[in-house]
Parts: sequence; structure tokens; C-alpha cells
Amino acid sequence: MQELIDQVVDYLKGIWLKRRYIIMSTWLICPITWLYIAQMDNVYESEARVYADTQSLLRPLLKGLTVETNPNVQISLMIKTLLSRPNVERISRMTDLDIQAVNEQEYEKLIESLKTEIIIQKSGRENIFTISYENKDPEMAKNVVQSALTVFIENTLGENRSDTDSAGKFLDTQIKEYENRLLSDEAKLTDFKQKYSNVLPNQYGGYYNKLSISKEQLKSIELSLSEVESQLANSKSQLESIETPDDKIQSNIQDSNTIVTSYDSRITELQSLLDSLQLKYTEHHPDVKEARSRLEHIQAQRETEIQEYVSARSNGDSSQKISQNPVIQNLQIQINHLENQVASIKVRRDNYAKEVKNLETKIHILPEIEAELTALNRGYDITKKKYEELLSRKETAQLAKQADKTSSKINFRIIDPPRAPTKPTGPKRILFLLISTFLGFGVGVGLSFLFSQINPVVTSRNQVTKETGIPVFGVVSAAETLGLQRWHRQKTLIFVISNTLLLLLLTFFILYSIFPEQIKSPLRGML
Repeated sequence: MQELIDQVVDYLKGIWLKRRYIIMSTWLICPITWLYIAQMDNVYESEARVYADTQSLLRPLLKGLTVETNPNVQISLMIKTLLSRPNVERISRMTDLDIQAVNEQEYEKLIESLKTEIIIQKSGRENIFTISYENKDPEMAKNVVQSALTVFIENTLGENRSDTDSAGKFLDTQIKEYENRLLSDEAKLTDFKQKYSNVLPNQYGGYYNKLSISKEQLKSIELSLSEVESQLANSKSQLESIETPDDKIQSNIQDSNTIVTSYDSRITELQSLLDSLQLKYTEHHPDVKEARSRLEHIQAQRETEIQEYVSARSNGDSSQKISQNPVIQNLQIQINHLENQVASIKVRRDNYAKEVKNLETKIHILPEIEAELTALNRGYDITKKKYEELLSRKETAQLAKQADKTSSKINFRIIDPPRAPTKPTGPKRILFLLISTFLGFGVGVGLSFLFSQINPVVTSRNQVTKETGIPVFGVVSAAETLGLQRWHRQKTLIFVISNTLLLLLLTFFILYSIFPEQIKSPLRGML
């Protein structure tokens, strides 16, 4: 560790011995850089503060009715795109900066400088934004900030309307496309149903359901037919078991009053009517004569019917025989009813059997038709659902557009408008002066160290021992008469005076940077 300290001390001594290079470098670098810094043009910064209010009153009212967008995300996107090339070119045209560019290279340089020099920042969590710009001309700085603020507000508000219009156009295009597809699907479905109208599924379901139902109906109708035929056979057997003797029938035929005919009820009614008329009128009254004439006519028809029955009986036509037994009459009526019912059920059975047979013959065709119909219906339902969704979205977009026209989602309030600054904000001359001073001094120290290594000077006995390898036991000091000490003192004095002058000159330039007008006025008077 001691060796390292000794080595550092030797380096510092070498630099001190070569300090003339520090004087030369500081006088060559510092005054020139200080003068350049003092002559740098002033830069004026203009800024504006704007507040973006995203708390619209309509927003909670229209929740769920319109398309909801996040205004904060939209503002962040506008901030990122504010310094895009189209916006920067628009700012240059609004401030006439593009006129200053005489060729394409200068115009590109102007655009790039605007991109880097226009600064937009967000202040804290609130939507407060600061737009700033620096320029040599304070009015130009103000105009650029004003133009950037205008572009920022217009882009943000115009983006809402542009997005709404673009969404409306897209929805119109999609609605038209799905409407055409829906009409096409409807036409296909109609043609298919017309083509296979006789075999398509009905209210009973598909093919297999229809076949199953038809078989069940056929089975049920056959069971009903069997039941009715069984009842018919039973009724016929009961009728045959009842025996009526011929002599009894003949005696009944001789007594015509006991024979029941189709005219009996009418005769009874006419007799009742004649009795009531005889109570009111005499035998010669026209109504009594008319009723009696009609009664005699009906009785003659009854006798004719009885005679026909007797003739038919004598000829052996048992189908025309009339029984006076009410049980037999009921059985005959029941048999006639059951026979009619059997005939009707047989017709229905034949129809169901024909339908089952027809379905069974189409067992290889109908499933394919049903599958194709299902596919057509599925496609039609999907297209219809999408079409209805698009119509609903269209209504939502229209409502959102009307809401945007009534009240904007984002309202801008300018807190601090841009102003033309009266005091320059740059360049930071004091900082540049200090940096140039340290630069000149650092270059001098570097040159001194370099030349001390190129042309080394022995400054200690340890250095002699290190370089020669010979131990040094003592040191002989130079006599005052040689003038070495005086020469070293003169060099030190020159170094101090040089740095003092540089310090005074640096102080002057610092004061000039702080009070330029106060210093310029006396200088103008002296000149």
C-alpha cells in the first residue's frame, strides 16, 4: 500500500514539474470556449398546460347502451402519436417553419428537430399535460406550442368521430353482405323445401320419428280393428241365438197394429193433432179435414209397407224381415254400426300400412334429405343470428354517434395558455463555462502526466532506487547559488498568476451570463 502511495506521489510531482502544459492548455482552450459560450444565442422556452376532463355526465347514463371506450387509453395513444411525422409536418405548416427550409435536407432536419424539441409530459395522476418547446425566437416558440396544442386537441376529438364513422361504414358493409347471404340461404332453403315437400319432416319430427309414429299408429288401428271385429262377431252370435217361431211371426204379421214401421211416429203425431183440432172445431172444418186426409194417406203408406214386407217374407227374403222384439232390433242396429265401424277402420288401417310401406321404401333417401335440410337450417340460423347482431351493433353505433355529437367524452380545459417568454431559458452558460474550464484543466493535467512519463524527472530517492536498483543512503540538496529554487518559485508564481487571471476571466463570463444586459451597456459606452 505504501508503494502505491509513493508511486502516486511521484506521479503528482511529475505533473507539477510539467505544469507549464497546464498553463498552455488552459489558455488555449478556456478563453476560446468561454468566448464561444458567451456568444451563443439565447433560447426561449414556451409551454402550455391543458387538462383533459374524461368525466362526462352521459357516460354513466349510456352505460350498456353504447360502445364504451376508455378515454384515458385514447389520450395516451394521442400523446404517443402527437409527434408522428404527419402531425409534425402539420405543425411546421401552421407555424410557417417549412418556408425556412430551402431544400429537402433542411426540411428533414427541421422535422427531426421538431420531433426531438417538442416535449409533452403528463403531470402526476391527473390528466394534466404540459407541452413545451425551445427556440431562439420567443414568438416562434409560442406559435409552435400553440400549434402542437391545437393538433393534440383536434386529433383527440377527431379520432372519436373518425372511429365512429369507420365503425358505421364497416357495419354497413357487413350488414349488406350478411343480408345478401341471408337472402341466398332463404332462397336455397325454399327451393329445397319445395323440391322435397312430400318427404320433409313435419310436426311429428324427422324420418325415424315419423316411421316410428306411423308404425305405432298402424299397430293401434289394427288392435282397434280386432276389437271391433270381435264385438261384431259377438253381436252376430247373440242375434243368431235368439229364435223367433214362424207361426208367432205370422200372427204378428196378421196383427198389423203390432208391427213397427217408419210411419208410426208420424201417424202418432197426426192423431194427436187431429184430436186437438176436433176439440176446437167441428168435423167439417178445413183444418180437421186436412189433418184427417193426411192421416189416412200415411196409414195407407204404412199398409203398403206391411204388404211389401209380407210379400218379401213369402218369397224367403230374410233380410227384409222386421222383428217386433226390441232386443233383436238393438242387436241389428249395433251390428250395422259395428260393420260400418269395421269398414272405416279398415280404410284407416290400409292408409297407415301404405304410409309405413312408403317410408320403409325411402329409408335410404330420407336420412340424406333430412341431413341436408339440417345443414341448410343451421347455416340459415347462423347467418340470421349474425345479421341480427350486426343490426343491434349498428343501432348501438348510431346511439354512440348521437351521444358524441351531443357531448364529447373528453373535454379539454387550457390551464396555462402558451405565452411568448421574455427571459431566456438557455443555454445553460454557467454549466458550459464550468465544464469547459474543467476540460481545459484536465487536458493540461493529461499533457503534463504524458510528458512526465516521456521525459521523466527524478523527484525522490525511492524513484532512483527503483530505476537503478542501487540503494540510496542520502540526498544532497542544491545550493542557493545555483538559482534552482528561485527558478522554481518563478514558475510557481507564473502558474498562480495564470490561474488567477483565468479565474478572473471565468468570473467575468459567469457574470456576463447572469447579467448580460447590465454588462453589455457599459461595454457599448466604452466602445
